Amino acid sequence: MSVTALPELRIDLGERSYPILIGTGLLDDAGLLAGHVPGRDVLIVTNETVGPLYLARVEQGLAGKRVRSVTLPDGERHKTLSVLGRVFDALVEARFNRDACVIALGGGVVGDLAGFAAACYQRGVDFVQVPTTLLAQVDSSVGGKTGVNHPGGKNLIGAFHQPRAVLADLGTLRTLPPRELRAGLAEVIKYGLVTDAGFLAWIESHVQQLLALDMEALAIAMRRSCEIKARIVASDEREQGARALLNLGHTFGHAIENASGYGEWLHGEAVAMGMLLAADMSRRLGYLATEDVDRVRDVLRRAGLPLAAPPIGAAKALELMGMDKKVLAGRIRLVLLRQLGEGIVTGDYPAVALEETLQAHFEGARS
Repeated sequence: MSVTALPELRIDLGERSYPILIGTGLLDDAGLLAGHVPGRDVLIVTNETVGPLYLARVEQGLAGKRVRSVTLPDGERHKTLSVLGRVFDALVEARFNRDACVIALGGGVVGDLAGFAAACYQRGVDFVQVPTTLLAQVDSSVGGKTGVNHPGGKNLIGAFHQPRAVLADLGTLRTLPPRELRAGLAEVIKYGLVTDAGFLAWIESHVQQLLALDMEALAIAMRRSCEIKARIVASDEREQGARALLNLGHTFGHAIENASGYGEWLHGEAVAMGMLLAADMSRRLGYLATEDVDRVRDVLRRAGLPLAAPPIGAAKALELMGMDKKVLAGRIRLVLLRQLGEGIVTGDYPAVALEETLQAHFEGARS
């Protein structure tokens, strides 16, 4: 496969700055990956789905290094402390030291697990993200969030640990199941809704090309998504302010994932549903017009994403949302839309607006 690379993006974090490399055929570029791995010892973390497809190609790009790999079970329900222990076991069994590098080869679950292991092992070793799903390429591989789930909530145990580089090979999307591709589109749509109305309009006019794996359209969508995230992460690495905007739909969505059992709803599907709830609540607060909410619903529908929440009950949803990481002093802060293309993070809203939103979507009623 020929190699086609877009101009490099960078996350500007001083001494922790790193590149985001986007293109097709990057996994076949001899030396590209190795150039971002300074040490001799490498552990590749992958899963049972991705490993058979791409592990050998990544290993070939690390010729001359001492490479080990660990293959984890696939799926969100395996993003746990016990599975994380298998990564630590592999590092210890290989007798790797602080100059080792962990490579995350897979989707968001693999990236979060591998990154958290790298953050903790011997108090921190290098890691590189090689994301193979659209969701990971446009979102979870960028920005240094790592962690695992807890029965009480999603991503409650983790650390910020920036990678040395992100290598996003668009060609890996050709082996991605259609449902996973649609789930990744939810995160692309999120960037338009919360920060860039022009990008949202572009997405609306290119949904079919994206679903059809048009590489030119995917490259545009991925680069713009990463540009937005790079800018926000550079200004707020540890999510003390503006970075929380990138959680549009996540507070509602994490409640859906938890209550439904991790894996029944893909993360992107739950985020899509959460974005629709956020738009509906924004309408109830007078920020959005009904036509704006219809527009959000329509782009999600055309992307093949869910439009009806599971009947988990408003009370259960509220309970689970209370464990969200944006909660301060017992107040659930939400990412809402002041207008399409402009998000806000706020805990200053009438409780009845949230109650009505939860009732309307989680109890089966419509208002």
